[in-house]
Amino acid sequence: MLQSPKRKAKRIPWMALAALPLLAAGAAAHAQISLYTATDLALRNSPEVRIGVADVQRAAASVSESKDAYIPSFVFGSNLGYSYGFPVGQPSIYSVSTQSLVLSFSQRDYIRSAHQGLLSAEEALKSKRDKVLNEAATDYVELNIDTEKIAALQEEKSYTQALVGIEQDRVKAGVDPRLNLLQAELTSAQIDLNRIHTEQDAAQMRTQLANLTGLPAVNFQTVSSSIPPMPEFSSSTAMDAQLSAANADVDAARADAQSKLYKSLGDHRKNLRPLLSFGAQYSRYARFNNYAEYYQHFQSNNFDIGVGITIPLFDATARAQARESAAEAMHAKALAEQTQQLMEENMSQLRGSVLELNAEQRVARLQSEITQAQLQTVEQELQNGSGQPGGQPITPQQGEQAHIQERARYIDQLDASLKLVRAQLSLMQLTGSIDGWIHSATQH
Repeated sequence: MLQSPKRKAKRIPWMALAALPLLAAGAAAHAQISLYTATDLALRNSPEVRIGVADVQRAAASVSESKDAYIPSFVFGSNLGYSYGFPVGQPSIYSVSTQSLVLSFSQRDYIRSAHQGLLSAEEALKSKRDKVLNEAATDYVELNIDTEKIAALQEEKSYTQALVGIEQDRVKAGVDPRLNLLQAELTSAQIDLNRIHTEQDAAQMRTQLANLTGLPAVNFQTVSSSIPPMPEFSSSTAMDAQLSAANADVDAARADAQSKLYKSLGDHRKNLRPLLSFGAQYSRYARFNNYAEYYQHFQSNNFDIGVGITIPLFDATARAQARESAAEAMHAKALAEQTQQLMEENMSQLRGSVLELNAEQRVARLQSEITQAQLQTVEQELQNGSGQPGGQPITPQQGEQAHIQERARYIDQLDASLKLVRAQLSLMQLTGSIDGWIHSATQH
């Protein structure tokens, strides 16, 4: 059946609109992801961060619970039913009661304990966030360096193939020994091995980033310009104690120890101290029961209000609980001190590693610059000659070897840079500065 041109024209826009999601999905599959976007998605997608957020919410609810003990609670109820003989209960149609805490020598400490627990949960959440940021940033930078390294290895491979071809011709011509050809083939095989290892590492980084961000691992591409420059780290070890004291893990452990200390004080003050509570109740009694036969002045409306006073003279369970919470406070305090000591050691070790790797990276960079300068000299001599009377001309083998050496030293520089970046990111995680470093990427 033939369709009119008007109906065909109406279908074209709808077909175009239907194709838009497919086009967008295809574009997103090949889109480049910046460092800030990758780390932000990692935070949103991390189960560990969600656990930390839930812990903060639970700690905040605990603070409200400790304070709400002074807020009156209201309860509505009913005790309707048939009665026979002497009444043994209240024939209330309905009742409304309220009660609250008036005075407790322990509650103030419990409120302080809850506040410190909330602070500990918040610092623990910050530590979890910094850990996820470090993982995502390290994988991102490593993938970016792997991409550059694969491109350099491909260029180096092309030069080794050219060198192998030259050596094959010279061996056939009887000019060079077969050993030169074997050495060229060995260099080519080593480059293939390095390339396979780098490609496998890049695939692993894409998989890890996909698990962190929730994005597909296929065609996950980095943006080199989105990686901000690394900050300068002080070489002085005098700042290690100060920086480790400000670490999120140390702050969380210290706040947890303070929380348990307040709890132990609250449990201790339960003994031999009065507890005052307020209570009130209104009840509407039923008249269809036989209560009027036994009570001369029975009435339907009844109300009572008062303050309850409790003085625990001897409570073995409460005393044991106070000793238990005191031991927990001692344990938490020792754990906080241990955490700070370990953090100082880790920070000192990382700082030394950064200094050492920075020196190694500088050596690798200078070696790469030297081979680049040597390559430029070789290329000029290949084009213009040596410029010296009786000088030996540069052979094609030497030209290819100069290219291979230049690429090899550049790859060494990339490897040294990756080691340095890993240590720098770990140090920024410990000092709590990694979040600010990532956010600085949006300012460049």
